[in-house]
Amino acid sequence: MSAPAQLATGVTRLTASRFALVGYLPTYAALSYLGFLLAARAPGGGIEPSRALARLHGLSGAVLAALALGALLVAVLLHPLQAPLVQLLEGYWPRPARAAARGAVKVQERTRDRLARAAEAATAHPTEAERQRILTAGWQLARSFPPPPVPLLPTALGNTLRAGEATAGAAYGADAVVWWPRLYPLLGDRLRAVVDDRRDQLDLACRLCVTAGATGLLSVPVVLGGDGWWRASPAAFLLPAWVAYRAAVAAARGYAEALTAAFDLHRFDLLTALHLPLPPESDTERSLNRRLTRFWAQGVPLTALPYEHGHEPVPPSAAPPAAAPGEDGSR
Repeated sequence: MSAPAQLATGVTRLTASRFALVGYLPTYAALSYLGFLLAARAPGGGIEPSRALARLHGLSGAVLAALALGALLVAVLLHPLQAPLVQLLEGYWPRPARAAARGAVKVQERTRDRLARAAEAATAHPTEAERQRILTAGWQLARSFPPPPVPLLPTALGNTLRAGEATAGAAYGADAVVWWPRLYPLLGDRLRAVVDDRRDQLDLACRLCVTAGATGLLSVPVVLGGDGWWRASPAAFLLPAWVAYRAAVAAARGYAEALTAAFDLHRFDLLTALHLPLPPESDTERSLNRRLTRFWAQGVPLTALPYEHGHEPVPPSAAPPAAAPGEDGSR
């Protein structure tokens, strides 16, 4: 295969992957909009769309390909920032923002307390409507906030993800954050597809939120000299940024549910992979899982822990050759 064909194949595979969904498409859309504004900017400072279209028609195919590859390069360079970006939206803010974080946590506490009050029955015999309201509030509370004494984060996204981390595997004595890197490789194909899809939805919504907000801010200097609705166009990005953030919160709930399902269905697969005997009842399981959590998280040694290696039949290719007649002393 020639070098251009190999390059084309590599680009095709890259743009058909998770990277294309989460990284390339939002970056390409943002750069296209900003490039349109720069091309439409008139010498007097106004925005003329016809000017941008005329410049676009004047570009050659080689220039357009170079611009597309440039957008791809920017997306590749920004891709390692995906995890810090999600953490930023979760509420892991730098030290200068601690005062704002404390205020945001208080807002989250009030929201949690309001849901907790709504989840309590006001009378000993609530009506059917009151029962539905209590169930709805309890459902929202359990999926939107971690149980005490887990501290709250400044954002709804952070608390939703923290609620999932605190509850997935908790019934079995397993810490989801500690166990997940070891459990994920053992998932079945169907459940892995569900987990990956919901994680992709979360990452895409977070990237769209930040990209829309950043695009609006970066477009402010370009449209300041314009007139009409172009001067208000940066504010138009606030709505898609807010919608994308709410979508990220909803995706986080779905991702947390997938984590819980993974522990429900595959926690024993991890014990089997570790060559540990399966616990006979729930109390023994919780005790064992807590010991494993402390070992992985804090390095607390595992003592008096039996292994169960099993006895698999030796394949014919690995069996020793049969002795020749008379070599074993027989006649």
